[in-house]
Amino acid sequence: MLVGVFVGGLCSALLANRMKLQVERGKQCSLFRRSVYALTGGVLVGFASRLAQGCTSGQALSGTALLLTGSFVFLICIFVGGYAVAPLFRRQWHD
Repeated sequence: MLVGVFVGGLCSALLANRMKLQVERGKQCSLFRRSVYALTGGVLVGFASRLAQGCTSGQALSGTALLLTGSFVFLICIFVGGYAVAPLFRRQWHD
């Protein structure tokens, strides 16, 4: 089913001529810098999920569904961290 969904979406995009390879980035951000940011973020998330023996979205979704205090604290920290770091990267997207 997973392969069918992927192949079906790919065929649909190709037939409708809606597919092109591109990297989303701001005018001031070079392709190399954007690639380094994406790779660094992916490696950090992968390392952290391996270290924690689980994924962060599972912690947030499953833990809060079970009303676990630690999961609520984790979810709040994720949002606070995102809002704290956003201004550092927002400067790259002023187009």
